[in-house]
Amino acid sequence: MEHNGVPIDMEIFQPLTDKKTWGRIRDAMVPTVDAKYGVYVQQPNGDWAFNMECFAAYLEREGLLAGWPRTEAGKLIMKDKVWDELSKSWPQLQDLRQLRHVRNKMRRIKLSVGPSGRNRTVLWPFKSKTSRTQPKAKEWIFSPATWLRSLIKPAPGMAVAYIDWSAMEFLLAASLSDGHCGPVNRMLEMYQSGDPYLSFAKAIGAAPSSATKSSHGAVRTLYKNMLLAVQYGMQSKTLAARLGVTELEAHEMLAQHRAQFRQYWAWSDDFVQHALQTGVMRAAFGWHHRTGVVQFNDRSIRNWPIQAAGADILRIACIMAHRRGIKLLAPVHDAVLIEAPIERIESDVALMREIMRRASRVVLNADPAGTHELRTDFVIVRHPERYVDKRGTNMWRQVMDQLAAVNPKHRKIA
Repeated sequence: MEHNGVPIDMEIFQPLTDKKTWGRIRDAMVPTVDAKYGVYVQQPNGDWAFNMECFAAYLEREGLLAGWPRTEAGKLIMKDKVWDELSKSWPQLQDLRQLRHVRNKMRRIKLSVGPSGRNRTVLWPFKSKTSRTQPKAKEWIFSPATWLRSLIKPAPGMAVAYIDWSAMEFLLAASLSDGHCGPVNRMLEMYQSGDPYLSFAKAIGAAPSSATKSSHGAVRTLYKNMLLAVQYGMQSKTLAARLGVTELEAHEMLAQHRAQFRQYWAWSDDFVQHALQTGVMRAAFGWHHRTGVVQFNDRSIRNWPIQAAGADILRIACIMAHRRGIKLLAPVHDAVLIEAPIERIESDVALMREIMRRASRVVLNADPAGTHELRTDFVIVRHPERYVDKRGTNMWRQVMDQLAAVNPKHRKIA
């Protein structure tokens, strides 16, 4: 994958790497994006500065101020991780999060792109304590700046496909805890329903039995964010801030989760105790980590076996795919990016999905009925189309508008 690289639209990438052009774009985006927030103030020197008082006023107007986490001194916490988490629950913050990232972390676009027009960087497999890859964010197209992913564009005659495992962490939690303290596994039942997040909402009465993803999208998103956070031991105060609900509502959600998934919680509690008593955690294929070498808290220990299992599945899928002639371009946490000629892309996607299914069976020791198999979703992008991540579409549009305004010769390609 490091050798193959990811195809980049060089017509757009090259002007963005010009320091002067990018600086003008960064400045011009602020008043446009900030129009609905009103949190940036222009300084006497013409630069723009993020104003905390204006930001607090915006949160107050939106009814979000009470849910934003604070320090012991009462100041709003502005760490990137907080922004990332809260933007999932409060999508109206997404554009502002992206703008802050552009202003604070992207004074230059430093994607590692060579003369071949391919983004390549060291992927660092096994670097994290769960054995997942950790490429350097500023050099990697799949970094937190999701709008940059629209630079991915296959060459003439070629296509790329993004294939991801569906609700991977939910199924891993269900599978790893299966058979622990009882035969009934509600998590597996909900995954097999096709939409575990909506199934949970129905089970606790938050959505009617007839609810669908289109009819109750907001409810589904709320419980998706809740389910992914709660299974690692998030407490009610933090959950309330992340979801934008009261602490009482968050406490009720936690109680509902434990009531529905008793088997998972018994397994997770036992895993934490075993890890602390023995001082070591082990994954199915031998990766292990000692709890005393790196400081682990309760949440990170609960998270470890699920992330390690996901890393095992991804590695096995990549090995099997390479052996079968699939051109792999990138690993993306719970997904892969592949490339093929347009006329072959659909057959390669079908083969890759089967490989990803089998990889999940290998790690999870799936039964013949396929109870522990992971499903996959996919998106195919054929030349001259470009890859699009919906979380970054608004910011990409802003960048393209400003690029065209800065230099009219780019208007056509933007």
